[in-house]
Amino acid sequence: MDTKRLILFVVFSMSIFMLWDAWQREQNPPPATSQTAAQTPANSGIPTPTQVAPPAPSSSTVTPAVNPQLTKGERIKVKTDLFDAEIDVNGGDLRRMVLIKHGSADDKKKPIVLLSDEAPHFYVAQTGLIGGGLPTHKEIFTAAAKEYALSADAQKLEVRLTWQGANGVLVNKIYTFTRGSYLIDLAYEIRNASSQTLKADAYFQLLRDDTPPAGDSQFLPTYTGPAIYTEAQKFQKHAFGDIGKDAKTDTVVSKDGWVAILQHYFLTAYLPQGAGQREFYTKKLSDKLFAAGVIMPLGEIAPNADARLSVPLYVGPQEQETLKQLAPGLDLAIDYGWLTVVAVPIFWLLNLLHKWIGNWGWAIIVLTILIKGAFYPLSAASYRSMAKMKLLAPRLQKMKEQYGDDRQKMHQAMMEMYKTEKINPLGGCLPVVVQIPVFIALYWVLLYSVEMRHAPFALWIQDLTATDPYYILPIIMGLSMIVQTKLNPTPPDPIQAKVMMIMPVAFSIFFFWFPAGLVLYWVVNNILSIAQQWRINHVLGNAPKPVKR
Repeated sequence: MDTKRLILFVVFSMSIFMLWDAWQREQNPPPATSQTAAQTPANSGIPTPTQVAPPAPSSSTVTPAVNPQLTKGERIKVKTDLFDAEIDVNGGDLRRMVLIKHGSADDKKKPIVLLSDEAPHFYVAQTGLIGGGLPTHKEIFTAAAKEYALSADAQKLEVRLTWQGANGVLVNKIYTFTRGSYLIDLAYEIRNASSQTLKADAYFQLLRDDTPPAGDSQFLPTYTGPAIYTEAQKFQKHAFGDIGKDAKTDTVVSKDGWVAILQHYFLTAYLPQGAGQREFYTKKLSDKLFAAGVIMPLGEIAPNADARLSVPLYVGPQEQETLKQLAPGLDLAIDYGWLTVVAVPIFWLLNLLHKWIGNWGWAIIVLTILIKGAFYPLSAASYRSMAKMKLLAPRLQKMKEQYGDDRQKMHQAMMEMYKTEKINPLGGCLPVVVQIPVFIALYWVLLYSVEMRHAPFALWIQDLTATDPYYILPIIMGLSMIVQTKLNPTPPDPIQAKVMMIMPVAFSIFFFWFPAGLVLYWVVNNILSIAQQWRINHVLGNAPKPVKR
């Protein structure tokens, strides 16, 4: 295989690798394993732990259903520095969550609606208690006010919901919002004023349909669905399409861990604290609706005794530094796949550069220069090899004329000439091969880093994670590839020569669908390569010519 064919093979392989990697993420998430399975009624929406009996039916007044699992009632509005939220009195569910610091995929001037029980998609945070005489998410709570707001001088905002049972049991469900934090403390306080001992469990679950989030790429879609982490089984994805097929994979019993639903750039997660028994589960509620949650035991509550349970709920962006601090393994929600070992240091360095420079676009440019500098000795050697090949082009043409169709003798003569002149005919491909993992890893960094979402660079590039709206960068990249082709030795085969001239056009079109930040990296890399290759060609061009043999 000669140099030009190897380059074509490498380029094609790079594209196939990226498509294969994305398909693997979407179609084959790692399977979860477990020894225990919780069987629950598919249409109840109320989980049942393996240790307790199913809860008693609710006696609350039911209003018209939003879907088979939920009813819709009065809303309690909550406003903080980060959220515009709505809590429904039915179960005290968190039915709507607007992240006011993050723009929507369609219009970055409008805040993104992450949780919602209305079209175009369904996604809510829901909790309840399991046990006789305790409120599930189908019971109606009351609150002291209909609207709550975090005051300018306050650091926390508490929203307290109350339920009073006929048996004298009093339950408070408390949301505590903290300024500057996407972490919400969600607590239950139970006062057993009845004459009987209560055995109670609490469930915390996320309900979502399987609709991909707005703005997700159809070309290379990201993962949307539940994920469970435990110290024993580590990070496991539970794809919507696999839920309900095997009960053994739908439940995980552990003494640590968390459960989340992931989507592009954002996640919601229940993060139980401490080391205590918990039961994670995923469940199919209908053809399009799924639940992922955790059951936490409260134990027995004696008459006239109190119990309290608190589980933090994270609703926000997948900011890597924040997730690392919240819970072990939560940063794994940002899944770079098989190139994690390359992508993690790339993001670390890119983030460090951004802190110094203040612009993600310039950080990418500086990163490209640093990567190019790290590979300079390798690329210099390969460019010298290509430059020597270019000088030997007339001799190769004469060999072709001399040996005609005798390809074996032609090949032997070429190998002898390469050996005499100390040239590696495949050396020019090495920089391309080395850059493949860096290129793909940077693609996943740009695709998954919410830190760069809607981040502007300059002029017409106002979002480095989106495609170039005017295709200027891909065109510049194509022009730079043409210049590189001119600097390289012309292939002796006319067909190969034509292919090499078509490649810049084909690549420009291919890069139309790539994030602008990735194309920026490739453009800067090409410009640096052109400068380096021109310098080497110039030096070797002024050197004594090889002796003709």
